[in-house]
Amino acid sequence: MHLGWRGALLAAALALPGAPFAQADDFPSRTIRFVVAFPAGGPTDFVARLVADRMKNLIGQTMVIENKAGANAAIGADYVAKSEPDGYTLFFTTMGAVAINPNMRTDLPYDPVKDFAPITLVVSTPDVLVVRTEMPVNTAQDLVAYAKARPDGITIASTGVGSPTHLALEIFKSAGQIKALHVPYRGAAPAITDLLGGQVHTMFADLPVLMPLIRGGKLKPLGIAAHKRAAVLPDVPTLDEQGLPDIYVDNWYGLFAPARTPAPVIAKLHDAVVAALADPEVNDKLVQSGATPTPTSPEGLGQHLKSELERWGRVIREKGIKPES
Repeated sequence: MHLGWRGALLAAALALPGAPFAQADDFPSRTIRFVVAFPAGGPTDFVARLVADRMKNLIGQTMVIENKAGANAAIGADYVAKSEPDGYTLFFTTMGAVAINPNMRTDLPYDPVKDFAPITLVVSTPDVLVVRTEMPVNTAQDLVAYAKARPDGITIASTGVGSPTHLALEIFKSAGQIKALHVPYRGAAPAITDLLGGQVHTMFADLPVLMPLIRGGKLKPLGIAAHKRAAVLPDVPTLDEQGLPDIYVDNWYGLFAPARTPAPVIAKLHDAVVAALADPEVNDKLVQSGATPTPTSPEGLGQHLKSELERWGRVIREKGIKPES
């Protein structure tokens, strides 16, 4: 008889010597912590708090968010990787810490595959190419033409070296065959501030970060870096549709536990997250922010992680992207 992913997960956990099953039957019996490797107030923090707030009613325990920012998310990742595998300390992360960092650095204190137990994908947030409303361009191809008409090209901001927004702009430069100076910032907020102030011409950023400014008429979306248009921006074409292929940067968020967390605990956490995402109010808030709920099985997240590690490894090698010293 086929047992499905839960049966396979349970069988694998039973094979591990010393797995802490004594804690699984009554799980959860105390506060669960979501470690977010970014400052409070950002898009990752927003999604984590929204999901955790709904989960607390579903599992009957307090859920708290701990923001452990720094080292391009490595501090938070390492903290969870070294935590007890009991389900009470979890890693709520974007793809950067687990799919990009490991391809950028050889000195990371954690292994994204060996040190974490996947629980579920949570949301996908496509990157969007934007400019100031005053810029005399209305499409991505307009921006390409604008760049080619300037001897020095254009300046493109990112949220940091090796960030998804940096990878997006490198692929965009190649697709459009343009000159562009990469201007890295430490996070989305300062990059957007300089974009609004005219210090840089354009940038890619996660849709939830940009939606308030797009709705407020301060930023103009030129194209979606995804396979399909965003539900909240139905009139904005993908970059593919505009003749700029293969610029797919969906910055997904996922939930992980430390490796060797018991299978029954993983299953309970998985079911609670999926139920939270299915809540109409939670779902609507996520969609309106520009994030698409994308729950998977734990096995599905594990497979997706391995695929993303391979994909971004190729991009980083092809573009010769090196970490900041």
